[in-house]
Amino acid sequence: MKGRTQDIRQQIFQRRINRIRQEGPGLSSRIPDHRTVPLTAAGDLFDRPQMICEIKRASPSKGLIDRRLDPVTQAGIYVKKGIRVVSVLTEEDHFHGSLDDLMQVKQAFPELAVLRKDFLCSTDDIDVSYRAGADLVLLIASLLTAEVCAQLYHHAAALGMGALVEVHSSEDIEKVRALAPKLTGINSRDLKSFTIDRLFPVRQRQLIDWSTTLVYESGIWEYEDAFFAGRQGFSAVLCGESVVRDPERISSISRGLQDGCSRSGNGDFWSAITRRRRDSGPLVKICGITRDEDARMAVRLGADLIGFICAPSEREVTPGFIRTLKGLPVLKAAVVVHAAAEDPRYAAAVELLEQGYIDVIQLHGDESPQRCSELTHPYYKALRVRSADDVARITEYRCPRTLIDAYHPHLHGGTGRMIDQELVMQAAGLQRLWIAGGITPETVSSIVRSCEPELIDISSGVESGPGVKDHTRMSALFDALERYDETQ
Repeated sequence: MKGRTQDIRQQIFQRRINRIRQEGPGLSSRIPDHRTVPLTAAGDLFDRPQMICEIKRASPSKGLIDRRLDPVTQAGIYVKKGIRVVSVLTEEDHFHGSLDDLMQVKQAFPELAVLRKDFLCSTDDIDVSYRAGADLVLLIASLLTAEVCAQLYHHAAALGMGALVEVHSSEDIEKVRALAPKLTGINSRDLKSFTIDRLFPVRQRQLIDWSTTLVYESGIWEYEDAFFAGRQGFSAVLCGESVVRDPERISSISRGLQDGCSRSGNGDFWSAITRRRRDSGPLVKICGITRDEDARMAVRLGADLIGFICAPSEREVTPGFIRTLKGLPVLKAAVVVHAAAEDPRYAAAVELLEQGYIDVIQLHGDESPQRCSELTHPYYKALRVRSADDVARITEYRCPRTLIDAYHPHLHGGTGRMIDQELVMQAAGLQRLWIAGGITPETVSSIVRSCEPELIDISSGVESGPGVKDHTRMSALFDALERYDETQ
């Protein structure tokens, strides 16, 4: 699968190069000898949160979106909704676009800042983009050498155009570091598998050490998605399929971005958890902590996250106990089963979060996607799964990760039951896997080997009794993980 999509991506790039050799850089379009429309300086627009809306008819990941899309009509809809930067996909063979689309949009709306999105590869491409009316160009660092990327970037700047430089890896970031581009895009879509990973841009932005406007690309469909991007330090989002299919989303997405940017900072749970990600082996959460000595042992052994049950349970703890562990150097989660403001346990968990005693709330009840989308604090959803329909619900939630746990008709976690392996693999195909249920020192190696989870959540598997951690079993768990890492 991965090899096949990688070949397709390279095929797009190579096919375009081959066509340019035969037809010239304008391909099917006639490009004027001189620019006939005003140049819109886009730099000042990015001094505040900015939504970039895209015009495209198709994509390799989604296929045909709208064959009959009229670029001027679509751009007019965006303009009426306050959009000031529009991206036009001009790749012909796989996205069904052309430079004619860009020229028509710029002629109709000369005040717009128009981004040409394509697989650009030469200064001729930059010249053609300028003459066609583009105000910005997309440069995909992974497809260009450092020298060519710099050449195209500076050539665009000499013509007065901006450049959105898209990076997909640490190698890309190193490649463009000397350029220190003013606009840096990070795509949440894996260009090999075409899947969306909402945490990928968060992880990559931590490697960027120059002053830049960060653009979060792909996967933006709702208020919650844009709020998340803004909170993570992205002051612009690029939206394609979502706004092509339904431009009415624009107002809520724009509002989400602005709200998220107003609450951005480095203390967010999702930034912290991505900094702890390992090259091999999973992150480890020890849940159901009820004793100080157990929490401290979990930290000594290397736990990334510890969890406290704030719900009716044999492992329930008080807010006062959680407060005593504030200085412990580990991320902390409060587990609730009823995310309603009137529920005193949930209200107490939110207060703990706001006061800095915990970092995230795990929602382990029957919270709907709509209810979750209303939350503005860091959270992740836990789903009890017993069928393929339960697994499919992962895609209904917009949080970056969803924890899957074994189903029990009465208990919300801590059951010691394992999830059916087929369901686990189905979940792993939808997102990076966070998994709980039946994980013990004896089973952890086979679980990690078979489904490569990003995070494992253990409670009863390292206990001598409900809420009482067995330090020997905890040590055995981490020993097993260390032995697994050594074999990789």
